[in-house]
Amino acid sequence: MSEFRIHHDVNELLSLLRVHGGEGVEVYIDLLQKNRMPYVTTTVSAHSAKVKIAEFSRTPEDFLKKYDELKSKNTRHLDSLVYLLSKLTEDKETLQYLQQNAKERAELAANAATSGSTNFSIPSSTSKISLQELEELRKQLGSVTANSTVQQPLEFTRKILQDKQNKKNSGQPIPIFPSWVYERPALIGDFLNGTSLSTDTTLPIGTLPLASQESMIVEDLLYVLIGVDGRYITAQPLVGRQNRSFSVDPNLDLSIKELVTRILPVAASYSTVTRFIEEKSSFEYGQVNHALAAAMRTLVKEYMILITQLEHLQRQGLLSLQKLWFYIQPTMRTLEILASLATSVDKGECMGGSTLSLLHDKTFNYTGDSQAQELCLYLTKAASVPYFEILEKWIYRGIINDPYSEFMVEEHELQKEKIQEDYNDKYWDQRYTVVQQQIPSFLQKMADKILSTGKYLNVVRECGRDVTCPVAKEVIYTLKERAYVEQIEKAYNYASKVLLNFLMEEKELMAHLSRSIKHYFLMDQGDFFVHFMDLTEEELKKPVDDIITTRLEALLELALRMSTANTDPFKDDLKIDLMPHDLITQLLRVLAIETKQEKAIVSADPTELTLSGLEAFSFDYIVKWPLSLIISRKALTRYQMLFRHMFYCKHVERQLCNVWISNKMAKQFSLHSAKWFAGAFTLRQRMLNFVQNIQYYMMFEVMEPTWHILEKNLKLASNIDDVLSHHTSFLDNCLKDCMLTNPELLKIFSKLMSICVMFTNCMQRFTQSMKLDNEMDRFTLEHGTMLGPPTEEELAEDAAKKKLANKLLAEHADNFHLTSGFEATINKFDSNFSTHLLDLLDKLSVYSTNDCEHSMLNIIYRLDFNGFYTEHLEHMSAERSQKAAPLLPCL
Repeated sequence: MSEFRIHHDVNELLSLLRVHGGEGVEVYIDLLQKNRMPYVTTTVSAHSAKVKIAEFSRTPEDFLKKYDELKSKNTRHLDSLVYLLSKLTEDKETLQYLQQNAKERAELAANAATSGSTNFSIPSSTSKISLQELEELRKQLGSVTANSTVQQPLEFTRKILQDKQNKKNSGQPIPIFPSWVYERPALIGDFLNGTSLSTDTTLPIGTLPLASQESMIVEDLLYVLIGVDGRYITAQPLVGRQNRSFSVDPNLDLSIKELVTRILPVAASYSTVTRFIEEKSSFEYGQVNHALAAAMRTLVKEYMILITQLEHLQRQGLLSLQKLWFYIQPTMRTLEILASLATSVDKGECMGGSTLSLLHDKTFNYTGDSQAQELCLYLTKAASVPYFEILEKWIYRGIINDPYSEFMVEEHELQKEKIQEDYNDKYWDQRYTVVQQQIPSFLQKMADKILSTGKYLNVVRECGRDVTCPVAKEVIYTLKERAYVEQIEKAYNYASKVLLNFLMEEKELMAHLSRSIKHYFLMDQGDFFVHFMDLTEEELKKPVDDIITTRLEALLELALRMSTANTDPFKDDLKIDLMPHDLITQLLRVLAIETKQEKAIVSADPTELTLSGLEAFSFDYIVKWPLSLIISRKALTRYQMLFRHMFYCKHVERQLCNVWISNKMAKQFSLHSAKWFAGAFTLRQRMLNFVQNIQYYMMFEVMEPTWHILEKNLKLASNIDDVLSHHTSFLDNCLKDCMLTNPELLKIFSKLMSICVMFTNCMQRFTQSMKLDNEMDRFTLEHGTMLGPPTEEELAEDAAKKKLANKLLAEHADNFHLTSGFEATINKFDSNFSTHLLDLLDKLSVYSTNDCEHSMLNIIYRLDFNGFYTEHLEHMSAERSQKAAPLLPCL
């Protein structure tokens, strides 16, 4: 069971139990996933569970009756449900809660019914109906009920099935029988009202001699056994799908009547089987039911031949009632089994795979009864032929030809182009899905492989290549499951090999991943990014609305041609993408899915803050079918998250390096006037060390080793599902180890990056002002003014102005601290950076210990290589331990 199915079922259960608040759905889901174990159903465990519930129940007869009814319908997972209920009967606390909950729900329902009820007055009738009139009325109502409950529902069912199948096969209408087939009931071969033999005899049968009674009853029975009413034995009208019952003349001798009642079940079974054959022979009920009806018709023909031979004996006066009873003994068992199967298929409304499951289970249930098992085996083989024809086309060619929706694999209308357009489009998972109720029980274990085999071949076929499995053999039903299991295994291995070779060799999947995706999205191509960032730096500083995308595309093309990326054959697939959100918002929106914060984050206005080009910039990549199965929009979005994270870190590093370059002018000042630069230089170096070590960690301790593992796994992969799994695992591990899946770490890291950017902006503004002032002084001293060289008084005045300007610049270096001096501003930056960095290191230490994410410890070792932060971290750990420790009682 998938995680999403568990999530849905838990929500439904909490809703039914009216449980609100508490610890939340996620807690129960985690418990279920950690503690679930497979339930292996056996006849013994199912029977003991049924007995336990029956003993616990107040009305065991009702429970057993309902169980038998569901079992006759071949309800799936019935035994596992009964086993679960039997376990609940042992848990008193849960039982008490469920009883209280049921009581509360009943009270709510009663209150709702009371408030919405309407009082009706029943008129009193003074007229009386005689018993004869009452009996006539009962008969009329019975006949009307019989006609309305049998004919109309069948017509209605056929109409629903026709509409469903015509909708599925819009281009190819499904054939149907002409209406006269259903309008002429004499064609059915079952009992018809008003068709009994003439009863013009003046003597009732009770007045005749015993030999005459027997002769006439034998003649009647021969008619009744082929679906025609006799003189003294008539069929009762059917109500719904109940078994046929008969009315025997009450004047018949008791000894004869006793034997007649033993023979009549054969006629009832024949009636059930005949109606089933006629109904399921219609195209609307599918090919499996049609094949089953055809096999039953063959057996019924043999029965009819026997009755014809008995009629011949009866005409010669050689057939007595005892001989008739003797001759139909073998047929009685056959018709009984056929009627039982027909009833079960009708009750369960079985079609396709569900019909085969029922037949297979019946075949196994008759173990020990060789005749019954052989009969069921014959029917199952016959019914499975059209199903296996669909199966063979699917596993040998990747084609589904299932006009009646009988096969275990269902096709959905999805366009493969959308896999590159829509993040949520799950083409690989949703184009073909398994229909659980259509999986024959003998193929249950192989269902996933059957699905995958056809999907693999279908992908290759959609690329214009016709594939046919060289090991194709006819699949035939047998009680030895290993026979067709081996055939499915061979087809699966062939399909896996064909698709894997097609993607790896012809479509060059590894080349796309290693030469394009890794170089561009994981920033593996260093010289390309130096050229690209140099060319686009000014453009990306603009607000995103002011950026001209075509200009960025042209600069990207130039950077590709100027670097070693020019040798990449897939470089033209790389495109520019300007996102509507910054990386932090995008990640928080993804992480908030299925949480309480989802609504608030999704409803937030994305235009509240104006994004710069750097914050919105990302690469995109054009992937064509069938590579888009692996490099899907979902995978590309993850690559984009990693790229935006590292690209912004690279941008911050370049800004800090630019500050280092611009700060060299401090060497021109004397020591006493430049000493307050020392704090800024130290902070800049700490920031640069932090950013460079984070980048090194992500690229060389996370992505590079994980990439090598991916390459190794892809070389060993035996099918496309393994490739998908390894690729997804690679991306998940990269996102997790780069701190992009933990909102708490992500927010702290984002604040640290913001502090670094604000610091670089402050330093750039200050140094630019100092540089401009210095240039003006130098120009004045060297060239003077239009009146001539500067005098001593002018030089002194300029020096005073310069001193005043430096003071003003130092006081107003940062817009956020207008009242503080430059040194105070730097100290504030230092304090904020140190606080958040210690917080990050502390959180990393906690997560790496609690969640066993030991790779994150490498960040701590790199940033705290000389133990500078060790004392602070130990102090924070001690404080956290004291808060978590329980208070000791006073002695």
